[in-house]
Amino acid sequence: MLALLSEGPKYGLQLREEFEARTGEVWPLNVGQVYTTLQRLERDGLVESDPAEQDGPQKGFRITVPGAEELARWLRTPPDLASPPRDELVMKVLVALRVPGTDVRDVIQVHRRYLVELMQQWTRIKESEAESDMNLALVVDAELFRLDAVVRWLDAADGRIKRTAADAQEAKEAKEAKEAQEAKDATGATGATGATETASAAGPAPPSLPRRRRRAGAGR
Repeated sequence: MLALLSEGPKYGLQLREEFEARTGEVWPLNVGQVYTTLQRLERDGLVESDPAEQDGPQKGFRITVPGAEELARWLRTPPDLASPPRDELVMKVLVALRVPGTDVRDVIQVHRRYLVELMQQWTRIKESEAESDMNLALVVDAELFRLDAVVRWLDAADGRIKRTAADAQEAKEAKEAKEAQEAKDATGATGATGATETASAAGPAPPSLPRRRRRAGAGR
């Protein structure tokens, strides 16, 4: 609202029409929202309106000096992106990981197909309408980049889940192989011990007889 009023005085309905036109007509604005916002801006001293006797749809509003300063500050203040937003799609994937009987990779593919269809729709709008409308072109580009980022996140999530499942299966097989080898080794050790015990039970081996030495001169 402040940006539109920085161009000159405007009334409520005019502000709504220009807002929708400047944003590529992809963000419809209720006229009630316009007047509520104008009342708040006027309360804060950022805009001023025509005298009270001119109340009605043609009541004009204009930006004040503090309003122009606030507009300049707002344009140069980065949005708060320090914390990730509470994204519904991210929440669904996280929940699907824990729901019994749910194939989370199937859930991911359902959403991925939907997003690809949306990207195709926006691309058609860009090709048919946005080339002659700078505002719409910028909005469409932003939306295409955003949807592409979400699709790439889904692809990354799908790959990570697949690798985690493969690693878990590999670890399980390695554990089972180790346990089988330990059981085999234990069986072999038991057999060797049994053989030793059997030999001991049979008694000591008979002593070997000494060899008789031939006497010198014997047989002469």
